[in-house]
Amino acid sequence: MSLSALAKASSQPLTKSQNREMPGSTIPGVFTLLLSCYFSISISHIMLILSLFCGIDLLGQGFQEQGFCVVQAGDIILGKDIRNFRGIANKFDGVIGGSPCQDFSLARRTPPSGYGQAMLHEFQRVVEETSPEWFLLENVPNVPHIHVEGYHIVRFFLNANECGSIQNRHRYFQFGSKAGIVLDIPRLPKPPKSEPCAMASEGHKTNRRTWSQFCELQGINYPLYLPDLTKSSAYKVVGNAVSLHVSRALATAIKQAYIKPTYLKDVKTCACGCGRLLTGHKKTATDACRKRLSVIRRQQTSAA
Repeated sequence: MSLSALAKASSQPLTKSQNREMPGSTIPGVFTLLLSCYFSISISHIMLILSLFCGIDLLGQGFQEQGFCVVQAGDIILGKDIRNFRGIANKFDGVIGGSPCQDFSLARRTPPSGYGQAMLHEFQRVVEETSPEWFLLENVPNVPHIHVEGYHIVRFFLNANECGSIQNRHRYFQFGSKAGIVLDIPRLPKPPKSEPCAMASEGHKTNRRTWSQFCELQGINYPLYLPDLTKSSAYKVVGNAVSLHVSRALATAIKQAYIKPTYLKDVKTCACGCGRLLTGHKKTATDACRKRLSVIRRQQTSAA
């Protein structure tokens, strides 16, 4: 049974026979069925995911820590061009990746090269070829939306300082699923003071943070040795990675979403685009969301 079919089945009413107590057991049938759904995902079906634009793959590491099996498609820093990669259909449960962001970054000092847009198309191509149950794309907030036929796509913002990090690293995610599933990501209170974002360019600065400090901001609390890279290149690959704090939060949310699914058709999300689930007649989740929505509307009015 596919993950989307299992997710849908788990939300259907139980029959009388399913709800009866199991012979020779005091565990109610409903609890037994829920356990069965859980173990069918977490044990007999370990999610197999394909990691694109992996670099040092902190995004994939967060998923591995949550019990996913991660296969890497290679990276340009290792001489592997995604344009030469060909996917196999119906083998992967998910596809993840953080495509190059330089063309869309507000910190960009030069005109867009077109490479960022081309890599977005490559990510979309691989998703179409492999046809996973879901995909997750990470990039900076100004990245264009992608559209993949057959997938319901939820877009949301997430900051590393909402996931247990002291780093102010604001990123944009696009999560697509065949079943129309919504992610419910618990967001922690932000720290009283956040550290500036760990940028890929920091290695060229004279006042850069120490290597251990820089790595720790990205969630790497173990010695990381990259002996084949120059110091500035090492800073670059770590700075380009998805924070481990964030990847762990995302992996946990996706894992839980396929154990106890929530569907787009059944919920309402914040109008500012942060992805938080709403209750009642609310349009935004927090005061910060209302301010962000106000800024978005002003920008849209100015553009018009």
